[in-house]
Parts: sequence; C-alpha cells; structure tokens
Amino acid sequence: MDGITDAPMRALVGEWGCFSYCVTEFVRVSSEALPAKVFRREVPELATGGQTATGLPVQVQILGGDPERMAISALAAVRAGATSIDINFGCPSPTVNGNDGGASLLKSPCRIRDVVRAVRGALPTEVSVSAKLRLGWESIDDIFENAPMAVEGGASWLTLHARTRTQRYDPPVFWPQLARVRELVGVPIIANGDIFSLDDFHRCRDVTGCGHFMLGRGALATPGLAWQVARDLGLPVVNQPEATWEERLNRLIHWCEQFHPGTERRTLARLKQWLNIAYRHGDFDLFQRVKRAESLAEVLSQLDKEVVNKKL
Repeated sequence: MDGITDAPMRALVGEWGCFSYCVTEFVRVSSEALPAKVFRREVPELATGGQTATGLPVQVQILGGDPERMAISALAAVRAGATSIDINFGCPSPTVNGNDGGASLLKSPCRIRDVVRAVRGALPTEVSVSAKLRLGWESIDDIFENAPMAVEGGASWLTLHARTRTQRYDPPVFWPQLARVRELVGVPIIANGDIFSLDDFHRCRDVTGCGHFMLGRGALATPGLAWQVARDLGLPVVNQPEATWEERLNRLIHWCEQFHPGTERRTLARLKQWLNIAYRHGDFDLFQRVKRAESLAEVLSQLDKEVVNKKL
C-alpha cells in the first residue's frame, strides 16, 4: 500500500465513517534515528492530535532492524504528536528486506522481540505499541515462534498478514494459522489478507475466530466493503452513501490539493494506482481507458464518456 495510503487517502477514508483507525505508510529507520521533524513531514495528522481532518485516528508505523535507532525514532514520533506506534515486520519489498527491514526480521525471532522491547521501553505507558507480521519468510509455521516473541517484547496487539514473505501477494492465504496464533498469545489478533468481499470477510472471521480485521487492497478495490464489514461487526457507522467512481476520485483530488497543492502529476499517479487496484481486485472495468491519461481532466473525461452505473 506504499505510495497510495498517504495523508490525502487517509483523509478520504476518514470521510467514509466506517473505520476505527488507519495506519500510515511505513516511515523507514535505516542508518540513523529519525528526528521529530521527519514524522511531522511524513504524517501531517500529528499536527491535529493524531487524527485526519475527517476525524479518523492515525497510527504511525515505523520500519527498521536496529533496536536503539527504532526506539529513538519512536520517541521522536511521540514527541511530534503520535499517540500509537506500529512496527512493520511484514513488508516483502526486496529493497526493504535487503536493508534490514520489514519481513527480513521474520528470519530472526529474537530480533523481533528486541526491536519491540526497545520501542516499548522508550515510550510512555499510555502510548500503545503493536506489530505487523507475515506468517514467516518461507514457512507458515514460523509465526508460532515470531508472534510470541513480539508479544514478549511488549506488543499490545498483532496484525497478521496470512502469507509468507516468499509468497508476496500470491495465493493462497492461510487463515487457519491465525486461529492457532490467537489461541497461543494473549493479545488481540487483527486478521489481514485477501478480504475482497463480504463473503471473504465471513470466511476469514469463521476460520480465524478473530474479532478485528485490517482492510487494505480490498477497501480500495471496493470502498463499499468497509461499510458492510463495519455493520457486520456492529460498529456505529453512518449510512453508506451511493457514489460513482468519478465522485470518489474528485474527493481524492480535493484532498491531494489540500496537502500537496500544485502537484498534479503526483495526484494523477495516486488516482491511477487506486484505479489499478480496483481493476484487479474490484469491479472497476475502465482502467484500460484511463491508464495512459496524462492529466486529471483526461481521467475524469474518460469516465464521463460512459455512465458508471455500478455503485461503490
């Protein structure tokens, strides 16, 4: 989700009124600890109480393999305004993994514990610390060692993507593993991976026994799915508004202009990335028409040529 779930998209999904919170794109901690100004730049919501302009709480996610630098950076994020920290042990990017970050730590359970412990120890007790993991690097059974290590380090909850790193995003997902982890550790488990429809959600809930779920690509592919899941979970949500893709894109354009005025090329890339996800995993069938558009106006005009009857 890197490159699309930035501040404008977080503000947009906050408008939908059906999420409990959202997580930032990872802020990478590499050769040096990060100062507070980096977090203020990367997470503008820190200037407004850690919430989007539309009222959605935002959790800051950091990524890196050095416990001390991660701890210093997490504390800097809190001093900048973060109220919750998530640690990314799941990113499958070869570049990230080749630089001691993300899923590469799944091969070293003790290092997962050490990073979480260092971050947890550096922060005030009222600031929650969580971790996101995949099932393992190659084996889906690695999670039975890695998850307890993250909890031993002090993670308040775990978000588990039900694949290994070597799978990246290839099928299948292994939801039964999440049920076993949920019985193994004493913290909440947030289920993640391949929830693209309400039926997928029902199967995931039935198989994992989880009561918490993270929607990523599925929420963007079919935005109405988030309302459906929230209602099934009994969350207080507003009535789902009917909207066309053109209307949704115009709202994202609005938020992009608020955060990045005068950067149409950047906004155009965001729109295309979103529509590509909806094309591959949802019901948006006009991507071939808009993927070569060279302006926002061209994207919208292409959509306007055909009445989009399907609602999100």
